Formats: sequence, structure tokens, C-alpha cells
Amino acid sequence: MTPEFVVDIGRKAVEMVLLLAAPMLLSAVVIGLMVSIFQAATQINEQTMTFIPKIVAVLVSLILFAPWMIQKMLAFTHGILENMVSLGG
Repeated sequence: MTPEFVVDIGRKAVEMVLLLAAPMLLSAVVIGLMVSIFQAATQINEQTMTFIPKIVAVLVSLILFAPWMIQKMLAFTHGILENMVSLGG
């Protein structure tokens, strides 16, 4: 196993983590922005008001994107295992 191969796997792993986390992070950012605009418009400055909508948004996006995320993780794992087999044989 060459150092380039290991660095490539690490790079692909980081890209996969960012890709899989993106739907949940984006939904949390959008909900946070909407709650912030609502708080600014109503002048309600409650810090805990943003937590529940963000948690619900992340949970809903996790449920909606779970099949896609599992498919991506399985494809990534399958690709790594194929590369390992081809190196050994």
C-alpha cells in the first residue's frame, strides 16, 4: 500500500463525510436563519427558541435522506474493499 493510496482513501473519506453531513447541516442553517429572522421581526430574544426547530429539522432531513446516505456509504465501502482486494491479489 503506497502513501498516495492511503492519502487518496483519506481524501475520499473526508469528501464522503462532508457529502453525507450536508443535508442535515443545510437544514439546520436554513431553520436557524428563519428563526433568527422571526426573532428580529418580533424582537423576541430567547436563545433556547432555536434549538427545538433545528433538532426537528435535522431529524426530518436524516429520515428523508437516510436511504441515499446508506446507498452512498455502501458504495464507498464497496469501492474501498474492491481496491483492497485488487492490491492483495
